[in-house]
Amino acid sequence: MSLSCIHFIFKKYTSMIERLLCYLSLNIVLLVAPASVWSDEGISAITIPSADVTLSFVQPGQVTKINVKEGDLVQPGQVLIQQDDTAEQTQLAMLKEQSEDMTEIEGRKALLEQKRVYLDRLEWAAGRGSATEMEVKDAKLEVQIAEFSLKKAEFEHEQSNRKYDEAKIRIDNMSLKSPVEGRVEKVEVEAGESIDGLAKAVRIVRTNPLWIDVHMPLEKRRSLKLGQTAKVIFPGNGQAAMKGKVIFVAAVADAASSTLRARIEVSNKSNRPAGELVKVLF
Repeated sequence: MSLSCIHFIFKKYTSMIERLLCYLSLNIVLLVAPASVWSDEGISAITIPSADVTLSFVQPGQVTKINVKEGDLVQPGQVLIQQDDTAEQTQLAMLKEQSEDMTEIEGRKALLEQKRVYLDRLEWAAGRGSATEMEVKDAKLEVQIAEFSLKKAEFEHEQSNRKYDEAKIRIDNMSLKSPVEGRVEKVEVEAGESIDGLAKAVRIVRTNPLWIDVHMPLEKRRSLKLGQTAKVIFPGNGQAAMKGKVIFVAAVADAASSTLRARIEVSNKSNRPAGELVKVLF
């Protein structure tokens, strides 16, 4: 092998090793570095949504209707996506009729009343020697049996009510409703598509207000209080500044960076996107 060939191989593998070491160093820095950086000019941090929810169906099924598209504003309780619930609605109607049917209970009540009247007559007759003690005992037993039958009918009716309520919950779970006011960030499914239970279906984010998690040096913790105001400087023309307030201070510090996480809330009526790099001043 010539010297030029050996030199080429050595140079090639040296370059590969240098790139590998650079990659490992970068990842180590990313793992160790805190999410925000403290300086005399403030704390650098990144804005995040005040709500970020990904919704899924609890059971598999076919998507029949998608009521929103990406970018739409939604309200709490608004139906976003609907699964096919035709069979479940039919079952629900049947269970509703059963839960409202009082025929069995009314019949058992009438039978019990009849048995009690008959017992009263036998006891009256036995007091005058016109009925035997055995007849009275049989009548009392029939009253007890009628009472048990009524209790059983009432129990079965309660079970019908529970099955009806369970069916309503199951149908309710076949429609995804927004838990928060926000904006549709991502729709993961299409109408007509069969979707597995717990698979991602739609993501809702709320960016008004915005949240900012900052990592305070521990020596600054004593001067930080809930409700305290903070100035948040956004990037862009003129370095726009807005007022925020402290809504949370962690109780556990990060030993690796000697910092403590605090959360700032800032109004965002101008609908700035989450994910911007900002500076926070106290």
